[in-house]
Amino acid sequence: MQSRRYSYGATSAIVTGMALAVGLDAATATRATIVSGLLIVAFADNLTDSLSIHIYQESEHLEPHTAFRATVTNFATRLAVSISFVLVVLVLPVHVAVWCVLGWGFLLLVILTIRLARERNIAVGPEIAKHLGLAVGVIAAGRLIGTSILSWLP
Repeated sequence: MQSRRYSYGATSAIVTGMALAVGLDAATATRATIVSGLLIVAFADNLTDSLSIHIYQESEHLEPHTAFRATVTNFATRLAVSISFVLVVLVLPVHVAVWCVLGWGFLLLVILTIRLARERNIAVGPEIAKHLGLAVGVIAAGRLIGTSILSWLP
């Protein structure tokens, strides 16, 4: 399967899931809150993004079957990644789970990046550095929001 079919969904789920887990943990969220957040993103945000992609592809006059397949692939990819994060949080103590979510997420992002770089015949190392750097920025923003909310709200 070509990476372009699932790369958007995978990247979105990986980075969003890691940032959400880190941010909620920084806000001292419970396991139930983190799992709920991940599941809300897995379904609500996922459906919204999938619909947005589908409508965009229709506006580009993409063949209906191709647009539908891309929509379903995006949804399934994001759901699978999100559920994998949920399982980690359910099985492990929360603070350990957050670190494992980060490790699993970074591993998935590296694998995806390697695959994409090889398909494009470009150097793998700089692509990994670029993608991980951007992901770290998003995760740092999630953590900052999580820690800041504690001082903003009583």
